[in-house]
Amino acid sequence: MTASYDRIGVDYARFRKPDPRIAAAIHAALGQGETVLNVGAGAGSYEPLDRRVTAVEPSLAMIRQRCPSAASVVQASAEFLPFSDGAFDVSMAILTIHHWPDRERGLREMRRVTRGRIVLLTFDPASRPWLTDYLPELVTLDEKQMPVMSEYEQWLGAVHITRVLVPHDCTDGFLHAYWRRPELYLDGRRRCGISSFWAIGNAEAGLLRLKIDLETGEWERRYAKLLTQDAYDAGYRLVVVH
Repeated sequence: MTASYDRIGVDYARFRKPDPRIAAAIHAALGQGETVLNVGAGAGSYEPLDRRVTAVEPSLAMIRQRCPSAASVVQASAEFLPFSDGAFDVSMAILTIHHWPDRERGLREMRRVTRGRIVLLTFDPASRPWLTDYLPELVTLDEKQMPVMSEYEQWLGAVHITRVLVPHDCTDGFLHAYWRRPELYLDGRRRCGISSFWAIGNAEAGLLRLKIDLETGEWERRYAKLLTQDAYDAGYRLVVVH
């Protein structure tokens, strides 16, 4: 089985440590369910430790980075979950849906195997965080790979959607985690753990502009307001299906 993270996930866990504030929001959204399915589980970020979790992950490279104490994992894809109908109390999928070849089928599969809530952490492709000023290719990519927010209701029924603000010192190095630490985007090691940089290919022109603006003070002039904020609405959304 091949998966994109077999290529890009080799050093993923080093810079993608779950942020406790985001984890708290996810775990609260899961409600009281005891058995949890984590789809597109990766290295195990955000899996609750006080419940019985089963992880599903297609990439062997990601599976190998799971801690020995992490939940049991099945190598499979979201579109073909190897479980019976209603096998789990609740299910979750965290920053993974954009990697699925057939997003609608994967979400319907989650609905099939879940008796209760489905909790999704995703990104609203209508959002325009400041990084897109330097890398407009991200807008095109997000519009291509991210479901629009209305599609979740089409595929899953009634949903409740809330904003997930990114803390200024977020420990999970996803795409917009460094919104108040822009110099970290110049670190190639950190970019290697962010799938969007692999997907857009050559980002050097935009990153060079960012580097120059940081050196000249132009970035601080343009985005000074951000430096006074403790959290930022970069477009991440928690979608909960009851």
